[in-house]
Amino acid sequence: MRTGLLCPLALLFLLGQTTGNLEPLVPGPSSSSFLDSVFVSNFISGLSSNDSFTPSPGSESQSLSNFTGFEDDHGTCHCSVTLPDTTFPVQRVERLEFTAHVLSQKFEKELSKVREYVQLISVYEKKLSNLTVRVEIMEKDTISYTELDFELIKIEVKEMEKLIIQLKDNFVGSTTIVDQLEVEIRNMSLLVEQLETLDKNNVLAIRQEILALKNRLKECEASKGENVTVSPPPPAPGSCGHGGVVNISKPTIVQLNWRGFSFKYGAWGRDYSPQQPNGGLYWVAPLNTDGRHLEYYRLYNTLDDLLLYINAREYRITYGQGSGTAVYNNYMYVNMYTSRNIAKINLNDSRVEVTQTLPDAAYNNRFSYANVDWQDIDLAVDENGLWVIYATEASTGNMVISKLNDTTLTVLDTWYTRQYKPSVSNAFMVCGVLYATRTLNTREEEIFYYYDTNTGREGSLNVVMPKMRERVQSINYHPFDQKLFVYNDGYLLNYDLIFNKEPK
Repeated sequence: MRTGLLCPLALLFLLGQTTGNLEPLVPGPSSSSFLDSVFVSNFISGLSSNDSFTPSPGSESQSLSNFTGFEDDHGTCHCSVTLPDTTFPVQRVERLEFTAHVLSQKFEKELSKVREYVQLISVYEKKLSNLTVRVEIMEKDTISYTELDFELIKIEVKEMEKLIIQLKDNFVGSTTIVDQLEVEIRNMSLLVEQLETLDKNNVLAIRQEILALKNRLKECEASKGENVTVSPPPPAPGSCGHGGVVNISKPTIVQLNWRGFSFKYGAWGRDYSPQQPNGGLYWVAPLNTDGRHLEYYRLYNTLDDLLLYINAREYRITYGQGSGTAVYNNYMYVNMYTSRNIAKINLNDSRVEVTQTLPDAAYNNRFSYANVDWQDIDLAVDENGLWVIYATEASTGNMVISKLNDTTLTVLDTWYTRQYKPSVSNAFMVCGVLYATRTLNTREEEIFYYYDTNTGREGSLNVVMPKMRERVQSINYHPFDQKLFVYNDGYLLNYDLIFNKEPK
């Protein structure tokens, strides 16, 4: 065995280290035979048995510090080389570049959100400033606003509160500005509520009284110096000392029903009690979106509560059907689901006290009004009490009027008309007289027919009734207010009836 003889692979590796280029001297699959036969043989033959390879001091081969090589008795070269870890980490760099790209995209996304939130905050800062100015005006002037002004402001404040909650949930980072805005909006909401409680002047009522006084003054001015006959005074509220309906006012839009625009069918009105004619509560009973099922209704002690959506008592029932609901003497009367039965509901606890079958009445959309389904049985209230308007198979669909005992719901008397019920759009009772309407066009109804149960007479009328939407779902009359409460495609309307001052 020759000492100091390095194997060809070690020599090649040292040469690569010396030249600074290792890879070209490392035998590959295509060049190993050539290196073994030519280069290595010549190089080894040039070394004597006592020669040894010693790297020159300071050369790059000094980084190769751990290698061994020898040739065994059979002439086989054995070598062991420990390479330094100088491989470039390409995969790590690629992963780093990908991670940096993802982070950059996330940053841009969050930055765009911040820009959007900054714009929204700027918009609502302006709104908050405008609200501050409006509240200051209200504080200085006690008669330049109404309850509805408060409601509009409260709606805007609620919208800003929702935005602040959204911002806090999605905002990443410092929320100092958002927190400050939240405090200011909360203070604004409290201020509006305090101003609302301090409003001791019933501004709407005062304005109506002023308008009535102005009209009376105009009448006095027009009649001054003229020799005119004095017309009889208008009928007292709740009395029948008049000659019937001769005209109707333009509608007053009270508001959209509390369940929303999708609830186009329903009824509303004011409770009438002969003992307390002016003390009745207000009720709103929208049907479900199927236009058939009466499930929820609300009660309000005053019109102001209804206008402002406050202090409402909400109840749920499971048996109401159609828009023919009426309220009389603190009881609600409804047609029961899929039947000709009538239910009497105590409004104090929403409990059914009496149910009664209406004899021979058609039901389940057999003879409902035109354009309004499921109103075969239409309950009504006037100065004389509780009525029901319906049709029977025996009447061949013509309208039938029955006076009901409001305690037991039994039929006291019945009148048969010659007016076909499905050709009528709706109906109501005033002083024992049935008035029926029909559709002229999408903006007008007409009170075209009447039947007087006091005399048995029937005839035609021509009283045009403007409306806001296309279909009228229900009409309820209040004897003391002498108003019609109309449910018009989800909107709550009021009409003032005008009577013939000369009693018939």
